Amino acid sequence: MSAVLAATDALPARPLIDAAFLHDPYPAYAALREAGPLHWSDEFFGGAWLLTRHADVEAVLRDDARFSAQRTGGWVNNAAAGGEMKGFQRLFARAMLFLDAPDHSRVRRVLNAGFAPSTVRALAPRIEALTKTLLDAVDAEAGFDFMASVARPLPAQVIAGLMGIDAEHQADFSAWSDDLAAFIGAPQPGPELARRAKASLLAMSDHFEALLPRRRRAPGDDLVSRLVQAEAEGQIQAGAELLAQCAMLLFAGHETTRNLLGNGLHALLMQREAWLRLQQEPALWPGAARELLRYDSPVQYTGRRVAADLVLHGQRLRRGDLVVALIGAANRDPRRHDDPDALQIARPRTGMLSFGHGPHVCIGAALSLMEAEIVWRQVARRWPGLRIDTPAPRWNGNPVYRGLLDLPLRNATAWASIDQRSKAAGSSRTSAGAS
Repeated sequence: MSAVLAATDALPARPLIDAAFLHDPYPAYAALREAGPLHWSDEFFGGAWLLTRHADVEAVLRDDARFSAQRTGGWVNNAAAGGEMKGFQRLFARAMLFLDAPDHSRVRRVLNAGFAPSTVRALAPRIEALTKTLLDAVDAEAGFDFMASVARPLPAQVIAGLMGIDAEHQADFSAWSDDLAAFIGAPQPGPELARRAKASLLAMSDHFEALLPRRRRAPGDDLVSRLVQAEAEGQIQAGAELLAQCAMLLFAGHETTRNLLGNGLHALLMQREAWLRLQQEPALWPGAARELLRYDSPVQYTGRRVAADLVLHGQRLRRGDLVVALIGAANRDPRRHDDPDALQIARPRTGMLSFGHGPHVCIGAALSLMEAEIVWRQVARRWPGLRIDTPAPRWNGNPVYRGLLDLPLRNATAWASIDQRSKAAGSSRTSAGAS
């Protein structure tokens, strides 16, 4: 059985990723953090150093000189023997997510304009309209699954529109992304996961390979056209590099947003005080969205390779060692956040790391947050009495991309009336206090 060992030998050897962890990883993170800042684990790709505290995770993600994002080779080779993954690795390794400077900087410059603040703000009316259409289609009184009805289709539709691709293939996009997420999220992916990820990444690549000639002939203002133009100008390499950016934008564009939508709404409905306060004080929504992202991050960890031998917390890390930055643990580090296990929707900004940090900070962070805020606002306005309609929603079992498989919800007039009385009582207390 794989085990986690504290670098200080203060922590008994035991598996980290088990059924309890996949349901709720935060108690395990707390034990790791308090036992020490750095631990060795043989659960991750043949062995990795685990960073548990906010300051260390932030520093490693910022330090692209000593910690490299190029980490796919051993990962892919460990998953499947022989040369069967060669085509997959050729694409996978060229995605911006796994590039170091100067290649990473070059590719990111091409895409930055597509996620500029003005571009993202201009998408708000379309996202509002898409959300309204999806919510109009469900019967909240009878009950509906939020993940299937909203959280899965909306981000797929948004990224498809941004990339200028046909949303009618939404089911394919989601299935391909599921296979890639399962592969990336497995601490030690086996051959079957690797083969499914390969088939899905190559299917994505084929989809874009058929689209690119049309964009070359008739470019638009979408992300794929932007990449094609950059290819013509020599900023993006033709072939694997171009196709890798297309495929991974499609994947990243809705995988984490889907889980943010579900995780955040689940947290709010589990803690009615926050849900009711947001209905009473909607100006809190922007900060609340960031707090929900910190509280239950859709990305729980990421990895880096040590670029040159170094010493960290008294341990010698050698060139090529894998470092796993536990974002979920860092986001609840009491050294950085007061009362970190509490959901505080008015919490001051204190540096949540859910979108990464440094050169590789998520390029679509603002878009993802905007989607989430729009959806949650609309849901709260429509159904103030919304409740989770199951004692145990099912988590997806992915230790990296934490999210729900389903989130059954139901609205009831009785619940809404209770909530309205609660809000009125709260308002009366506030008025009395002010007088």
